[in-house]
Amino acid sequence: MRLSALFGTVVFVLLASNCSSSPLKYEKAQEMKKNQEFEEAVTIERPPTEPENTSSEAEVQKETEAASKDSSQEVRVPPKKTPPPKKSSVKREPIEPDTKSKKSTVDKKTSPKNSKKPKPIVQAPLIRQPDIEDTVGFAPGSRRPIVDPFRIGEEVVHDVHYFKVSAGELRLQVEPYSTVNSRRSYTFAIEIKTSSLFNAFYSVEDRAETFVDYEDLSPRAYQLHVKESGQLREAKMVFDTKKNLAKFWEKKVTKEDGEEQKKQEWEILPYSQDIYSAAFYMRIFQWDVGKEYAFRVANDNENLVFSGKAIRREVLDTKLGPMKAIVIQPNIVLKGKFKPIGDNYIWLSDDDRKYILRIESKIKIGTLVSEVVGIKPGG
Repeated sequence: MRLSALFGTVVFVLLASNCSSSPLKYEKAQEMKKNQEFEEAVTIERPPTEPENTSSEAEVQKETEAASKDSSQEVRVPPKKTPPPKKSSVKREPIEPDTKSKKSTVDKKTSPKNSKKPKPIVQAPLIRQPDIEDTVGFAPGSRRPIVDPFRIGEEVVHDVHYFKVSAGELRLQVEPYSTVNSRRSYTFAIEIKTSSLFNAFYSVEDRAETFVDYEDLSPRAYQLHVKESGQLREAKMVFDTKKNLAKFWEKKVTKEDGEEQKKQEWEILPYSQDIYSAAFYMRIFQWDVGKEYAFRVANDNENLVFSGKAIRREVLDTKLGPMKAIVIQPNIVLKGKFKPIGDNYIWLSDDDRKYILRIESKIKIGTLVSEVVGIKPGG
């Protein structure tokens, strides 16, 4: 898979006009989704479709702040009632000080004048790991940003176009929290679907979902569902963060080659992202102009380092109106060597949310552009 697919953009081949317009049909399509090894390695529990209380932590905080500002909705916490002390029935005689003794009760050896002050314990400053990642915007040693850019229900919709012709739609979503192996996790989803015009050439209906641990922001698993004219594919990946191992399974059916299966297992570096969580993870950084940012990515039996530089700030003209943005040029480092990935640029919103607003990827002929047309901020 090309690394430019790191951001879920040019994953699908839109110009394959020799393919039929309808998705590939396969009688064992449902069986492809089953993977016993994956299911034994990871347990994913999703919230019910209609939970009793859908308020997120951010919603609760907003409601509390709003209530505190409105005098008619003032939040009052009643004081705790402390029970009166019980009266003792036993009478105690007052203790008189011993003024007859001439000897001092203070030991000269341990008196404050002669005692040495204990040396303060100096602790090494906490450094956020891994040390290749920027620390601005994080508490010392913390993996979580001080300001969380993600909100449950968030959805960013892009129109993907080529030569100004709409080719498809890209959706980046933050779905309700899941529990993965008993740990609270973000559920990030990326969906790609071709437009009705391009369906005549090549049909695409793909979805990737990645589960990222809430505390350390490391992915625990992802699932990829590919339904296209030329192929059906089911891919699953598990990150064992204790052993620093990645396990990957893939089942694929194509018209040309029929059924194919692949399995990979390799050692990964701590705090590595997968190629789908990377599109969300990059949003936790500040992205100051002129500064480079980096984080690890594990993909296709390789350990990479994403490297991006904020090159400028500008006002981006979108269908939602003008929006302040930070322009980033991404690159990668593979086996210690710098590997440019061509003329690719990413626009992030210049605010605390860091929405992906635009992606440009120059290909052999022209430029493929994915640009925001809708944003639901979530709550």
